[in-house]
Order: sequence, then C-alpha cells, then structure tokens
Amino acid sequence: MTSAEQPAVPSPAPRKRPGRRPGSTDTRRTVLEAARAEFAARGYEKASMRAIGRTAGVDAALLHHYFGSKDRLFLAALEFPVDPRTVVEQVLAGDRATVGERVAGFVLTLWEQPGVLDRLLALIRAAATTEQVAELMRGFVLEELVRRAAAELDIDQPELRTELMLSQIIGLAMARYVIGVEPLASATREELVPLLAPTFQGYLGGA
Repeated sequence: MTSAEQPAVPSPAPRKRPGRRPGSTDTRRTVLEAARAEFAARGYEKASMRAIGRTAGVDAALLHHYFGSKDRLFLAALEFPVDPRTVVEQVLAGDRATVGERVAGFVLTLWEQPGVLDRLLALIRAAATTEQVAELMRGFVLEELVRRAAAELDIDQPELRTELMLSQIIGLAMARYVIGVEPLASATREELVPLLAPTFQGYLGGA
C-alpha cells in the first residue's frame, strides 16, 4: 500500500481575500508548518482544523477542501506513509479466522515498498527519543488506528489486544530492520508470515 495522496493546495482565486496567502507551493508549505506547530503544541486530539487554518492565515474550509480531514492533514504534515483507515479496512476485511495471516502479510509487504520503511523507522526512532513526537504518535495511533480497529473487533479488551499486536509489529521492525538480528533480518516474507500469523491471530481473538 502506498501513502495516501495529498493533493497540492492550488493558488487561490484571482480576487483578493484577507488572510489568504497566494501561491500553491507557499500555501501548502505554510499550512503544513502551521499544522505541525498546532499538533506539537496541543497534541493530535486537541488540535483543530480551525486553529490550524487561523495559524496559517487561511480559511479552515480550504484545509477541509484539499486535505479532507484532520487525520489526513496529520499524515501530510508528518509525512506519514500509511493511511490507518486503509490499514484497518484491508486487514479486517474477510474471514476473521485468517486475520492474523493477513496482518502478517500486510506488514511485511508494506515494509518492502520503496520509501515506506525508511519513513516508518524514522518515526519510530523519533518517538523513542523525543517525547513530543511520542505524544503526537500516541494520540494519532490511538484515535485513528487502535480505536478504529477495536470498533470492528467483537472480542474482549479489543483496544488492549490491538495495542499488543502493534507492540509486536514495532518490536519486529526494530529487531529486523534497525538492529538487524540474524537470521530474522535475512528471513523471507514466506518464512515469516506463517510464524507471525498465529501470534497476531491470538491477539485478535481468532482460532
């Protein structure tokens, strides 16, 4: 899966409007800088599109028009390579008895895509060393991934189970791609999927 497309903000209409900055590239950069500042200052859950628009000097409606929603603006601002909505839809669709295999296959396939692994590892490293980034990621992951997935799972303690699965995935990324522990680092997708699938299946309450 590739990262969600983030359309560039075009130049505003020829007529002048107070507070609207001209130039598509400048406008997009200003909006993303304002978004990063607001998310950092208020956290993901408390930051609002209205406040971001006010900081950027543009109408909040412009943000909704080009980015769609706060979570998609967050993805663009942090250059997050994965759309959690798509992740939840893809891995939870189909037979729940094989969801663990789908999660394992999805994760390993995702990491093999150009640019995705580097960006994800950069975010993991930043969250591990910078509390501000960690707080942002906690709010975003909880709101847009954990709670979305938990709402679709008819199991006991769905949020805790989902977070346990995420901890397994992050640990796998660190051991396989950051530390490079062998033979894990050199193992193929075909070798790893059947070994990981039962663990993920257990977290999600399947057979």
